[in-house]
Amino acid sequence: MTQPKLQRRHVLLSTLALGTGMPSLAQQAPWPNRPIRLIVAGTPGAGGDIFARLVATPLQNILKQPVVVDARPGANGMIAGDAVAKAAPDGYTLLLAPSSTILLNPVVVDKMPFDPFKDLIPIAQVGAAGILLVANPSTGFKNLQDMVAFAKANPGKLSHGSWGRGSSGHLVMEGIKAHYGLNMVHVPYKSLTSLVADVMAGTIPVAFTDIASPIPHIRAGKLNALGTSGSKRGPATQDIPRLTEQGYKFDADGWYAVFAPAGTPKAIVDRLNEEIYKIQASDEVKPKIETQNMVVPPTLTAQQFAESVRADGVIWQNLARGADLKEK
Repeated sequence: MTQPKLQRRHVLLSTLALGTGMPSLAQQAPWPNRPIRLIVAGTPGAGGDIFARLVATPLQNILKQPVVVDARPGANGMIAGDAVAKAAPDGYTLLLAPSSTILLNPVVVDKMPFDPFKDLIPIAQVGAAGILLVANPSTGFKNLQDMVAFAKANPGKLSHGSWGRGSSGHLVMEGIKAHYGLNMVHVPYKSLTSLVADVMAGTIPVAFTDIASPIPHIRAGKLNALGTSGSKRGPATQDIPRLTEQGYKFDADGWYAVFAPAGTPKAIVDRLNEEIYKIQASDEVKPKIETQNMVVPPTLTAQQFAESVRADGVIWQNLARGADLKEK
């Protein structure tokens, strides 16, 4: 029995599709047509999680699909980064990570499970800020030069804290020490909360912290603010001079950013880039970013942001190599 003409035509079209690589109906479905997972390199409730949710809620309203925030803490963001680097490059698995996860891990960690510069595509920066240098009021330090003068006159007697070996707070101070020829002892902490508490208690005299959490203590006179790093003064720290303004040039910003697995279609990357920058500049989200003492970054294309990531990487990685932080 011969096949009906309609059935023969269906078989022929199917054969042609297989032979020529014609996309299937599933492949032709518009993006997105199912939920998107935004994996966060950090703990629930921390900075990364806060910024992820600031972006996720309006983004899901725009894309008409749920954007599920999935916090994956651990290993300075490598657990989250590895999950996204190895995910399908289809626009349904994204990463939100701090700059340290992307820029410092390749220098600090001897064996990375993935290459942030090869296995991830930068999409958009989310927020930008420097970090804050604070001191216990009993030191009498009012600015960077007060600290430098004391450290020069008292080699090895001034210790400084950060939220961990290889953190940006550690590295910026290592740069200051090298620039001014200072002998200071580094004391790494496991968390910013305990670090700030110990500076207020006088257990550690000076430290670099994040840009936001010490502000209430500074206003209350429990901490002295000596300066901030970064390219701009933060919204809540307009009265605190930057390190660059005090003689030590360091304009690199810390940031959060959204990334996708390498191979994600350019059309998806560009759409996400456009929407995320629009969200940050909106009247609803911009003030919320500023309450974290961060500024909304200038709008960049995905390609421009990728170039910015590489430029920041050179700055931070040079500091890390100079400090000999490689884990074995």
